[in-house]
Amino acid sequence: MKYTRYCRSLLSTPASAVDRYEAGLRSGADICLVDLEDSIPPDEKANARTLAEGFFTTSRAVPVRRAVRVNAITVSDGLRDLLAVQAYRVSPDIVVLPMVESPRDIEIAARILARSCPDVELIAIVETPRGLTNLDLIATASPRLRALSFGAADYAFAAGARLSWETLVSARSLVVNSARAAGIEVIDAPTFEVADIATLRDEATRSRALGFSGKVAIHPRQVPVINEMYSPDAGTLEHARRVVAAGSEGGRRIAVVDGAMVGTPFFEASQQLIDEFDTAGGPAMSTPTRRGT
Repeated sequence: MKYTRYCRSLLSTPASAVDRYEAGLRSGADICLVDLEDSIPPDEKANARTLAEGFFTTSRAVPVRRAVRVNAITVSDGLRDLLAVQAYRVSPDIVVLPMVESPRDIEIAARILARSCPDVELIAIVETPRGLTNLDLIATASPRLRALSFGAADYAFAAGARLSWETLVSARSLVVNSARAAGIEVIDAPTFEVADIATLRDEATRSRALGFSGKVAIHPRQVPVINEMYSPDAGTLEHARRVVAAGSEGGRRIAVVDGAMVGTPFFEASQQLIDEFDTAGGPAMSTPTRRGT
């Protein structure tokens, strides 16, 4: 099982909900996202992209990666969003691109951000049948791309499918496979029943088993559960320690741990798990890029 702190939880907050910025940033999410897309009505988008700049300048003491979800770059609001982002005094750590359907979408965004936001990473949301058709090309479109995210609701609507785990499991599996083949992370769609923690746990268990790195949260109360579900438990860490010890003691030759044969892939995966999760504190955070100073 592959685990990473990079994107266990990605919490989305509407850009217009300035009063919720602080709670989001202190939620414990690995990535806190301010949204300019679905949560913002068309006549409020211009104001929202102005307000969003404050998300990247406030409470910098909180060590969390900060992201902005722009509108699709195939519409005018998406291009306006990217132009606004490149002028922000403090750059986002990540720009999330929705409705990605081809590698060209990634390339355009990377080109626009290249000069003024050279360190900004990208996450692509795949949420249409055409996007799924081009998954492999999208996943390898740019070295800036750190993860794919699956948009279950939009995909179900576009495909004429029911929005349920069973009907979308094949689509989810395709997204995971393409992301992993490209060596990047993969984030599952949110659980829309905000107060239903049992459903959240069930979906997280299923998506983690498929290979997802993490899951989108739409309310801070979901974040602790998501972080727990996409992190190794104490038993998993202890097993990893035994595997690493067996590899070290045996000169990395095949060994038997807890009745199972383990070799080089097990040694490497277990060491990565220990390096990331068997230490105090979280991941190193990128330093914001400031302008005009």
